[in-house]
Amino acid sequence: MVGKGAVVLAGLLACTSVGQAADGAPTAVVRQFNDALMSILKDGESLGYAGRFKRLRPVMQQTFDLDLMAEKVLGKHWDTLSEADRGRWRDVFGEFTVANYAANFDKFTGQQFEIQGEEPGGNDTVLVKSLVKSPGHEDVELTYRLHQVGGHWRIMDVFLKGTVSELALRRSDYSSVLERDGFAG
Repeated sequence: MVGKGAVVLAGLLACTSVGQAADGAPTAVVRQFNDALMSILKDGESLGYAGRFKRLRPVMQQTFDLDLMAEKVLGKHWDTLSEADRGRWRDVFGEFTVANYAANFDKFTGQQFEIQGEEPGGNDTVLVKSLVKSPGHEDVELTYRLHQVGGHWRIMDVFLKGTVSELALRRSDYSSVLERDGFAG
């Protein structure tokens, strides 16, 4: 993740599943992701960065729609890219996203993740509401937005405190570089 807000979001995602709601398919996807994060956190120091990256990559590829996220963070700039550049961007964006989680989820400090329920979102999406409880820190609300891809639910965005979109933060970060330096930048 790029930028202070995104780094804070990544740090707040460290959690364990303590779900209170019955698992629907979207909730199960979020729980799968959080369970993987917890495992990585608990082994974080012994795994090192490379080990965390290696364990996170397949989980994130399975639970996130990284291709859609790559497209959405570029916004209007996506339409200006060739198919080859779109492919390169998807690959780089996916690797960068996993790398940021691997860098930020490096040790367990007692965090818990409490799933509070699902509700319909707009445009055929589902929102999974959750709460991050970290000892000694204020509880933080996270809302995952999921949609279906090939019959499977995938995370397409994460909202901090219900309003701050991870995609919007990244779009803001990348837009200025694209405007200034173009795609090569």
